[in-house]
Amino acid sequence: MTTISTTVAALDHGDDRGLRAVLLDMDGTLVDTEDFWWQAEASLFAELGYALDEADRAQVVGGPMTRVIDYLIARTGVDLSPADLTVLINQRFVDLLGGGVPLMPGAERLLNTLAAHGIPAALVSASHRHIIDIVLRSLGAEHFAFTVAGDEVPRTKPHPDPYLEAARRLGADPARCVVVEDAPTGVKAAEAAGCPVIAVPSVARIEPAPGRLVLSSLEQVDLELLRSLVASRV
Repeated sequence: MTTISTTVAALDHGDDRGLRAVLLDMDGTLVDTEDFWWQAEASLFAELGYALDEADRAQVVGGPMTRVIDYLIARTGVDLSPADLTVLINQRFVDLLGGGVPLMPGAERLLNTLAAHGIPAALVSASHRHIIDIVLRSLGAEHFAFTVAGDEVPRTKPHPDPYLEAARRLGADPARCVVVEDAPTGVKAAEAAGCPVIAVPSVARIEPAPGRLVLSSLEQVDLELLRSLVASRV
């Protein structure tokens, strides 16, 4: 597994204005877990007597869990505390992960390309540490210099803190760290941190905007594209 020291060393090579790192979301971006989260939430609430629909799904995609829980309680009026509901959803999600997690199309190729060219990759997720560690069994921890979990920063997405923390660990200007995200919450966090963004929407629609490129698949992401996004910003 790449260490932070070797990652920072890698930043010292090449064009001083060039791409320094790629910061990747997890759920719905690299791994196809958004369906798992939705199954956990929808099935639990069905058992509690509440039917969730696709409009609700668009609201909860991308987390973080605190926002999802607040929304679901307000939407249904369920008589459970946020803490209890969080435990129930997380446990159901973990149970669904038991059979392994499928990677999104193009994810493995992108990670291998970054490694082959010495471009550090960091995993930046709103999911909690114990969830990330389970998913890494399928995704491969060796692909990342480090990971940032939603319960390891003062404020998680949509606040910029997770991406600012990743750039800080790398000793890199956020404007030279391309973020890859699938949900509006994560896109908002990355843009607030000052990072160029590639959005590959999984459930909720994301519109193109200055500094934001919207694609239909990770299979469209290559090194030339990543470098061009940084070159246009610095």
